[in-house]
Amino acid sequence: MNIHRRQLALSAVAMGLMGVVPAAVAKKVEAFRAAQFAADAKALDALCAPELSYSHSDARVEDKATFVANATSGKSKFLSLAYEDVKVRVVGPAAVVRFHWVGESESVADGKKNATNLHILMNWQKQGGDWKLLSRASTKL
Repeated sequence: MNIHRRQLALSAVAMGLMGVVPAAVAKKVEAFRAAQFAADAKALDALCAPELSYSHSDARVEDKATFVANATSGKSKFLSLAYEDVKVRVVGPAAVVRFHWVGESESVADGKKNATNLHILMNWQKQGGDWKLLSRASTKL
């Protein structure tokens, strides 16, 4: 089998790009975490697809508008929020992201603290030239 320099160069470029796409999605996941922690409505809106289906570990399901409104209502604030052991798998124009969510929030009204320990599944979709969160599901651990 003869391998030409052109084929070798194209293979090297393709292998290099394989790491770029998951890294781009991982960057969006971290931006989403930061926006959740900061209760940043503008950033959350920009990261989510119009078709968003966001489900919570208590079985509530929200569309994009409801999710952004509830996440930024000011009724509670995050004291900590970590996305641990993030795994990204890109399949065509979709990315499957799994991670362990560890967080603590506090109710503004009464100061009650709530710890969360969840497994998260996110589905991101390439829309135009940007990755958007299409769906999210969580399970209590």
